Amino acid sequence: MIELEGVPELIDPVMVAAFEGWNDAGDAASTAVAHLDREWKGEVFAALDAEDYYDFQVNRPTVWLDGGARKITWPTTRLSVVRVGGDKPRDLVLVRGIEPSMRWRSFCNEILGFAHELGVEMVVILGALLGDTPHTRPVPVSGITSDPDLARTMDLEETRYEGPTGIVGILQEACTHAGVPAVSLWAAVPHYVSQPPNPKATLALLNRLEDLIGLRIPLGELPEDARAWQLGVDQLAAEDSEVAEYVQTLEEARDTAELPEASGEAIAREFERYLRRRDGGPGHATDGGEGSSYLRDTSSGRTRPPKPPRLDTESDPESEPETEAGDEPSDAPEASEAAEASGSPDNSASTTDAADSTGAPDAAEDDPDGTDRPDGSSS
Repeated sequence: MIELEGVPELIDPVMVAAFEGWNDAGDAASTAVAHLDREWKGEVFAALDAEDYYDFQVNRPTVWLDGGARKITWPTTRLSVVRVGGDKPRDLVLVRGIEPSMRWRSFCNEILGFAHELGVEMVVILGALLGDTPHTRPVPVSGITSDPDLARTMDLEETRYEGPTGIVGILQEACTHAGVPAVSLWAAVPHYVSQPPNPKATLALLNRLEDLIGLRIPLGELPEDARAWQLGVDQLAAEDSEVAEYVQTLEEARDTAELPEASGEAIAREFERYLRRRDGGPGHATDGGEGSSYLRDTSSGRTRPPKPPRLDTESDPESEPETEAGDEPSDAPEASEAAEASGSPDNSASTTDAADSTGAPDAAEDDPDGTDRPDGSSS
């Protein structure tokens, strides 16, 4: 039995989760949840026991100094809560952590235990994958669900993916089997610039989340960061004729694929978002300004062209697996899920081209639709 002594009764709560690792190309998804937590001043009310789920040789703890005293931060998954104000206030339960190394079923059951105790109405899991998408175009975001009724009512794609999956896919299926409505949102980022951060992809995920749950999300400096990111990639691409030619090929393929749709839905969504921001709709944190505590008691302690050229930017060589279209790598995420569900991440009813976005990472290969997803996908 999970006891939540420090958490007040929540209003129409929605759980939003993201996990660093395989399902997080360019760190776009985990950065999106971190942004929500920062903008709405989330307060952590629980943390999963790191000993149960993490291999510390894979995800090492960090040591830091606090006024001369050495302290250790252990890799784990933390849950925080924020109240979003407006005419119809509601609460968000934010889940942010690292994809666990072991005991995934127990991990998902523990997350679902919190969702049950908090009365969560829907779980939204954010992910990011690597794909053949140009950084100069809006970032495609696909909405995926395993629930046929939810797909129909919320204009999402019902997943038909088969293949390797990550914690995003496992958690979504666990929610479905437990009778909890669950959706995953996948941002496709360019595989030729896969290094984090990718503010354009993060911005695209937040815009799609805003449309899904009907809340105005404060974006802060993200739009400016996204523009600066794209400008930087433009400059790098201009210095390499091979990369510039490849980007142009991707642009032509993208524009041709989208031409027949002239995306009236995307235009309507963007207009609705504009009205929501202009009218100051729900989206500001309540219960006072800085220093105010939302939790009653925080002392409880519960815590597919040929292999493309790559830009020569400083990056971690192990950060993203690189593969060619058609191969099925053992560590390719569920990216194909999102693509298979929507036919193509760049051209589907569930794909939203976020107007403020700007794309970014590297390509994986278990995508029969031609969208490589080495860093994330749903099931």
